[in-house]
Amino acid sequence: MVDAIAVLNAGSSSIKFSLFAQSGGELALKLRGQAEAIHSAPRFVAKSAGGETVSSHDWKEGTALGHDGALEHIVTFVRERLEGLSLAGIGHRVVHGGMHYAQPVRVDRKVLDDLAQFVPLAPLHQPHNLTPIRLLLERRAEMPQVACFDTSFHRVQPELAQMFALPKELHDAGVRRYGFHGLSYEYIASMLPKLDPRAASGRTVVLHLGNGASMCALAAGRSVASTMGFTAVDGLPMGTRCGAIDPGVILYLMDQRGLDTRAVEKLIYSQSGLLGVSGVSSDMRTLLASDDPCAKLAVDLYVYRIGRELGSLAAALGGLDALVFTGGIGENSAEIRARVCHDAAWLGVLLDGEANQSGGPRISHSNSATSAWVLPTNEELMIARHTERLLAH
Repeated sequence: MVDAIAVLNAGSSSIKFSLFAQSGGELALKLRGQAEAIHSAPRFVAKSAGGETVSSHDWKEGTALGHDGALEHIVTFVRERLEGLSLAGIGHRVVHGGMHYAQPVRVDRKVLDDLAQFVPLAPLHQPHNLTPIRLLLERRAEMPQVACFDTSFHRVQPELAQMFALPKELHDAGVRRYGFHGLSYEYIASMLPKLDPRAASGRTVVLHLGNGASMCALAAGRSVASTMGFTAVDGLPMGTRCGAIDPGVILYLMDQRGLDTRAVEKLIYSQSGLLGVSGVSSDMRTLLASDDPCAKLAVDLYVYRIGRELGSLAAALGGLDALVFTGGIGENSAEIRARVCHDAAWLGVLLDGEANQSGGPRISHSNSATSAWVLPTNEELMIARHTERLLAH
């Protein structure tokens, strides 16, 4: 029997899954898919490693399948498709690990209760990340489960990089910059030696640009600074999240506009960012194709903020050797990459327009002082690797 690792990434209305199998000492993707719209019009689709659809199922409009029903369908499907493989464990993406969970951990009820304390720090993600873990603990307690955290990769940052200028008692209590998208950055860092040895050993800024967006400064592959902070709403403007904002704005909205805590939360997490500025869409593809002046404004602000943060991260590194674009926008939008690279010319980036249009992997000229790359991320594989490594001990 060859060991296999399943990976689950649960959101508010979907559960994504992957199945990896041992092959020649490496983990190879066997299946991937998702159950989406699980509260309204559920749809399940699973694909082979080559992208061919191997199973799909639609439920009636109005069916409230929920995480419970979606998870049961996924588990049943995966078990039927093991085909001689032995499922060794399940790895989960969990956004927040707090101060103490700096490494992947095998989950029991105590660990689950600890992680539930971080729900207020990641309200869009943490409760949904934990739901399938809880359900599986109740129904299949014998199955090993491993939580892998988006904050872990950044726990090696210098103490100064993690601090807010607040009373130290608050810092010691956990009010600090955690950083997120760590599984993505960790994967990119693991691939840099093959892509660009100079970037791997030097000063690199990785841009994880998607519906959630952040940037991370790597020194020899280790995180030294990032744009996200205490929560995943900080830093860059995102699809619906505002990014960095003067805290005084929040006080003003509460005192002068009468917004309560939940209304502020909804505003900064769900009604701002590209959607809020444009009034059109949170999808970068829609905005780039739109003639609406507000759509253009949203894109302009997005690119401007990336440039501002890039300067800040280059300062934290003391210079810059490479840029790496990843995430849905970073991997697929040649226009956004071009604009960011042109704005970064002062940092030594010389864009190769033809290479950028074709998607790279290298999108800078060979004589560019600072190289620029496109590298698809693979958080699922990173989770599978962590799960396999932890369960082997």
